[in-house]
Amino acid sequence: MKKNTRNYKVGQTRLENQKKILEAAEVEFANHGFKGASMSNIADMAELPRANVHYYFKNKQELYLTVLMDIVTLWNDAFNQIKPEDDPKDAIQAYIRAKVMYSKKNPLASKIFANEIIHGAVHFRQYLGTEYREWIRGKHDVIQSWVDQGKMDSIDPFHLIFLIWSSTQYYAEHAIEVSTTLGKKNLTAKDFEAVVDSLSHIIIKGCGIK
Repeated sequence: MKKNTRNYKVGQTRLENQKKILEAAEVEFANHGFKGASMSNIADMAELPRANVHYYFKNKQELYLTVLMDIVTLWNDAFNQIKPEDDPKDAIQAYIRAKVMYSKKNPLASKIFANEIIHGAVHFRQYLGTEYREWIRGKHDVIQSWVDQGKMDSIDPFHLIFLIWSSTQYYAEHAIEVSTTLGKKNLTAKDFEAVVDSLSHIIIKGCGIK
């Protein structure tokens, strides 16, 4: 029993330390990009010795890729379970809501991902061309099945997905522009609900979904 308790505590400490490191890494990569980010700064923000950071992540690239994969996994999870028999209105609206709320709750994720893409996806190109491409192809096929069933207009599924990504992530990547234009310091929960409603109406109606 004592051994199991000790193992549990060690496991909990490991998870807590990794969480601290990843949260600090998000801030550092969002503010400075991959090249400008410092493992020392990440260790300081996580309130851990630098040696501890390297114990869990052997170098900056491994930590950066882990952050990127966590972002993509979170985003993809909101659209993973769509099926040909689903109502496209419900599925698309749920995805739009999830993506808008990610921009609200975790704007750093969008900034990190956008910065990687803008700089040529140097560290993420292989994944984008393999697993990520396969994931998108699967979603494309489901949306195409909705088109074939007459549930929506004949639109290109890829461009629908790109439109949802760009419109929802805009509120994280351009938060200052949006809030300043609207004359606000920050967007409120009510503002984000309005974003969900507006984007859902525009995109769903544009797809010819009743």
